[in-house]
Amino acid sequence: MLLLSVQGQGALYTAAALLACIVIVHGIKLARIGYRTLAKKLPPAPPPKEKPEAEPVYFLVERKKKRPRTEYTEPKRINFK
Repeated sequence: MLLLSVQGQGALYTAAALLACIVIVHGIKLARIGYRTLAKKLPPAPPPKEKPEAEPVYFLVERKKKRPRTEYTEPKRINFK
């Protein structure tokens, strides 16, 4: 019993062949990229540089001075409505 016509089977076989070709081509490309990277070696890590000791930093800061109040006024009355 045939579920697909001859044209339907041909379309499925064509799609399967196309998919297989795509997988094979990309597999070969990835294999070439991986093979090229096997021969490359990473450069050796440079030795850590010694950091010179930082000189101390001094900040010259003058504090704000509050003016002393000599006279105080009468408190204002607040009325709540």
